Amino acid sequence: MSQVRLYRPPVSLTWWLRKPSYLVFMLRELSSVFIAWFVAYLLMLVYAVGSGPGAYRDFLDLSANPALVVLNVIALAFVLLHTVTWFGLAPKAMVIRLGALRVPPNVILAAHYGAWLVVSAVVAWVVLR
Repeated sequence: MSQVRLYRPPVSLTWWLRKPSYLVFMLRELSSVFIAWFVAYLLMLVYAVGSGPGAYRDFLDLSANPALVVLNVIALAFVLLHTVTWFGLAPKAMVIRLGALRVPPNVILAAHYGAWLVVSAVVAWVVLR
């Protein structure tokens, strides 16, 4: 009895560079690593604040390291990419109906960006006051 062998065309390691949509998909997937970094960084900040002024000062000194500043700027760019692409998917994933009418996708998208703006303003007010 012979085995049936399926044809599997070779796939290049750079297949995701062929179309902009593939590139954005891969960058969005990569962004999860940087989101995990931001969570870990925030937890380290909370721990340092809870450990007293000396630990907080040490954390600030570590945070002033140029390599860490560059990492955080890159992470911020990836977090923004993740957020924008997530909001772009929201109107496709959320079907909201008011009675018999469906809420238009642009309204859902605007609501997400509006909520983001409000939350950002509240955080800025709390931090900067």
